[in-house]
Amino acid sequence: MTSIRVLLADDHTVLRAGLKALLEAEADIEVVGEAEDGLDCVGRGVELQPDVILLDINMPHCNGLEALVQIEQLCPNTRVLVLTMMDDVAYVRQVLASGGAGYVLKQAAGDELISAVRTVQDGGVFLHPHHALALAGEASDSGTSSTGSAALDEKQTRLRSLSDRETEVFRLVALGHSNAEIAEVMFLSVKTIESYKARLKRKLGITTRSELVRLALDLEILS
Repeated sequence: MTSIRVLLADDHTVLRAGLKALLEAEADIEVVGEAEDGLDCVGRGVELQPDVILLDINMPHCNGLEALVQIEQLCPNTRVLVLTMMDDVAYVRQVLASGGAGYVLKQAAGDELISAVRTVQDGGVFLHPHHALALAGEASDSGTSSTGSAALDEKQTRLRSLSDRETEVFRLVALGHSNAEIAEVMFLSVKTIESYKARLKRKLGITTRSELVRLALDLEILS
């Protein structure tokens, strides 16, 4: 089994040690490096090219949000999962807009964090249900203006261009399921699911996973 290579970025040494012990207790996860601030994280990310970076927001020198932007540019094959104390949907929104693949609170249970690491590594987006619902509520409120209504109508038109199977893949991706989980539910191969996701991006006029999730929120796919 190929291990998921993880880089830990947090300025608290004791927390990093605890996270490392938690993750490395899993047979399919390997912690390949640690970083104690944002600049160190970017440098180690470029050096190691890990599968997943577990990234705190509050760090010295360069905070996690600033580091995320650089990581997206310099490590295009690395998924970034934010792990933070900040239970604020504004940060969730910013993380997704910057290309982050998930958002987990530090008070979450260990099995939730492990599930999040596996989900983002497999191409999914991981959000706690209350964050997903909060973002869906914001998207609904933003559609009340005439400009917002017109934009929403255009997005609804794009949605109607999808086949039933494409729509189902779209919904499952928006709910944070991994490629493997979607393949199992739909009795298809992972490669077929990847093809569906590529078609979704083309038909919907989007290029990144985070844009796909934001569009799903706008269309209330998570409701």
